[in-house]
Amino acid sequence: MPYFVYILECADGTFYSGSTNDLKKRLHRHNNLKSGAHYTKIRRPVVLKYSEEVPDFATARAREAEFKRWSREEKLAFLNSQVV
Repeated sequence: MPYFVYILECADGTFYSGSTNDLKKRLHRHNNLKSGAHYTKIRRPVVLKYSEEVPDFATARAREAEFKRWSREEKLAFLNSQVV
């Protein structure tokens, strides 16, 4: 089963990185439900800025951890380098 790693931009301009096996459902939770992450719940609405499909959970978590280690400047440079 494929997983997705993603980066969201919150209403306050901050970034949130996560991983899931159902990206559409997870985005709905982040923006609409109490079951979304607390960080995004208080910074709604959030906008999907990047997603990447990976083959398994372990890869998704490793990639998510990599994103979380990046500085804001590194995240901005990465997002600006992506073709939409």
